[in-house]
Amino acid sequence: MKKKILLVAAVLTSLTCFAQFPGGGFGGFGGGMPQGMPQGGGMPQMGGGFGGFGGFGGGMPGLGGDQSSQAQAEYSEKFTDIDYVGDDSVYHKLDIYLPKEVKDSYPVVVHIYGSAWGSNSSKGMADINTIGAALLKAGYAVVCPNHRSISDAKWPAQVNDIKAVIRFIRGNAAKYKFDTSFIATSGFSSGGHLSAVTALSNGVKVAKRGKAEYDIEGSLGAYTKESSAVNAFCDWSGPTELLQMECGNAMVFGGPGNTPEEQLLGLKKADAGTEDNFMLLSATGFLDKNDVAGYMFHGDADPIVASCVSQYLYDQMQAMGVESYILREPQGSHGMGMYSEENLKKMTDFLNAQRAKTAKK
Repeated sequence: MKKKILLVAAVLTSLTCFAQFPGGGFGGFGGGMPQGMPQGGGMPQMGGGFGGFGGFGGGMPGLGGDQSSQAQAEYSEKFTDIDYVGDDSVYHKLDIYLPKEVKDSYPVVVHIYGSAWGSNSSKGMADINTIGAALLKAGYAVVCPNHRSISDAKWPAQVNDIKAVIRFIRGNAAKYKFDTSFIATSGFSSGGHLSAVTALSNGVKVAKRGKAEYDIEGSLGAYTKESSAVNAFCDWSGPTELLQMECGNAMVFGGPGNTPEEQLLGLKKADAGTEDNFMLLSATGFLDKNDVAGYMFHGDADPIVASCVSQYLYDQMQAMGVESYILREPQGSHGMGMYSEENLKKMTDFLNAQRAKTAKK
């Protein structure tokens, strides 16, 4: 009973804080209502998922946690609604932010919003004044893409989209002043999941495990001859391990057989023969000793995605000998209490270190 009371208190505290800035809601995994429904929509499937906490089933938009206490992002140029595939679909548009200090080129971070994979058009609320501001200040170009939602397409459409973004970046390096010698991914909540899977599946065209098989790379856009590989990843509060989601005291959304991840695959965890499918939805399903480095940031008071999910990914990366780091914020919730200057500096220091290592190769 005590745990339940504490959990409810944590949720109420988060909801109160989210109401303090425009576009409130319960950001991230459970993120928010899509902003418009053209080209196939993106409307969350009602009756499943996240109820009134700003995710599947409703709630105010607010993807990316608390933005209220951060300085506004500063940039020299912003490009909006760029079609990275060429189909004029809302879910294939991206925004580009270039740092305030003008240079000939900039290393790149692709930052992905959270929404329990339920929004196809929330790039404008993707942590711009927290993670994005810190990245811009550190000299990184920030690319914020939309991607297809659960209602638009099943997995692996979502990671296909992010890989198409990375190929687009390489194909348009000169136009947007991208330094493609270093590209990293980052994401909050379900965006963190996409960030990790994108990075750890570097070089994989078709993923196979048992009878499960997914074309992870995809063939979207005009730049299919470009590489979709990235040099590092950051994961903020991500549901990276879909068979570990009940490892802690976080809420279980949607009910058995109707969780967001089950909707994403169109499969039920309880059904025989689906474990391999869910492993290939998880970051560790792609883990090998040659993978790029990753940094996991997670709040121990997160009531949406338990921090032990990130701990599991970190432990598996360590066991494999892959460079990895984890920061577990004792009082951090799902976005709330995570974006201190100290934590954001750890992110940019990590990316700077990975960039330096890449330059030496």
